[in-house]
Amino acid sequence: MTKQNKLIIAFFCIIKLTLHLIADYHSGFQGDELLHIETGKHLAFGYMEFPPLIGVLAFIQNIFNSNSLYIHHLFSHISCILIVIYVAKITIELGGKNKALFLTLLCIIIAPAFGRTQQLFQPVVFGQLFWTLGFYQLVRYTKYLDQKYLTYLTFFALIGFLFKYDILFFIFGLSSLFFFKRTRETILKQNIVLHIAIALLIVSPNIYWQYVNNFPVLQMFSRLYETQLDKISRIDNLKNLILAANPISLILIFPAIFYMFKSNKAELYKPLAFSITLSFLLLIFYNGKSYYFFPIILTILPFGAIFWEQKVIQNHKWVMFPVTFLLFLGSILISFGMPVYTFNHYLHSIYKYEKKDIIGGKYGVKYDEYYTQEKWKKTMSELKKVFDSLPENEKQNCEIWGKHYAQAGAVNLFGKEYNLPKAFSYHGSYYSWTPGGEMPNTAIALSYQVGEFFNPYFEKVTLVKSIYNPYADNEEELYQRIYICKNPKQNFEKMKDLFKHRIFE
Repeated sequence: MTKQNKLIIAFFCIIKLTLHLIADYHSGFQGDELLHIETGKHLAFGYMEFPPLIGVLAFIQNIFNSNSLYIHHLFSHISCILIVIYVAKITIELGGKNKALFLTLLCIIIAPAFGRTQQLFQPVVFGQLFWTLGFYQLVRYTKYLDQKYLTYLTFFALIGFLFKYDILFFIFGLSSLFFFKRTRETILKQNIVLHIAIALLIVSPNIYWQYVNNFPVLQMFSRLYETQLDKISRIDNLKNLILAANPISLILIFPAIFYMFKSNKAELYKPLAFSITLSFLLLIFYNGKSYYFFPIILTILPFGAIFWEQKVIQNHKWVMFPVTFLLFLGSILISFGMPVYTFNHYLHSIYKYEKKDIIGGKYGVKYDEYYTQEKWKKTMSELKKVFDSLPENEKQNCEIWGKHYAQAGAVNLFGKEYNLPKAFSYHGSYYSWTPGGEMPNTAIALSYQVGEFFNPYFEKVTLVKSIYNPYADNEEELYQRIYICKNPKQNFEKMKDLFKHRIFE
């Protein structure tokens, strides 16, 4: 790697990190992040919705005993920088030089796809990271046919599996190595038994956890298809993917698809091209969400950048300027992927392109992290008023039931400042962490609009507060309701039994 290569990579790393830190300043926690943060207090070999390693990172972040967004985005930001570095290294390994490097990394910066998904503390960014690391080792193995790169590839793919299960699509794509004599013969000479043993050793604790818990991840995917994926057409998914990748980036993506198969570096490029294609086709077959395809975009961009550098710009240097100018124009879409503007500025500019008309709502803001700083402050203040209104003898054993895991997570992250009791929930992974023994005589329940949801479980349920959210993008979340619930009809063990088939509702 040349000095100029390093300077280009360092420049884009600084730009990338700066954008994410600005977005942190302008936003709050997204709902799912509150669940992921809680996993650090309950380390296990698996969770209801995702693999276990997110919990390890949450545990490390929780050591700081902070509710700061900067602290809880620490590993997300490290990962997004590593993604930039390793996509750059992929570009160089494929034969790209300074101009290809510049174009590739510029496309990452301007893509809304790599804003929000690499901003939040979610398994998504770590899935992208290990897909990228795995693809980098795949490039090196295809190029050098060295056994150590196959070992690294195995390791990174399996660690990626323990962050996010959709890396199975990448692993499926690796079967392309058997399509080509050069890579097939080399693989068959390797110690395949050793690699299988490594794979089983790494994933077996999580597989066993899933088995013992009746494979909740399959229940979750079933629910996901029922409520979301079956309602999205494949054409709509591809449209969303193009918008997320930034339509201007198509000037790299389209030639990349051609160049992967038609390059004069067939021995190196074709196994990689088939790997990407197989992963893509399997994702299309299963109609995965558009963000499942984002790692594929990361692996395609270098080919398009190299095409421009070697086939066009090398002979017509002036072409670099209009191509770069067009890509810079695409930077206008950065604000659609992360809150680089203040919320007030967003409402008066970007919002009009994304708004949803909600009956009873004033706005319909697409992403909740834009406004959750204020949302959770208001929620905690109202919960404190309700808790303080209880008689002293009822306060002592009182607990808060968060209907949604994000509500329980918010109470457990922010509630200490307000002297609130801990929260429990039967939603998602919180189901595994519910307390045992007798339920308290008095509980405070927090929910969105769920009607008489709590009535079957207590003798008396009283609605005491309704918190209006003018920014909700669906009718259910327009109001948060606070209830005082007294005289439970069952203990915690019975509650867990009642909810064992309702974990993802």
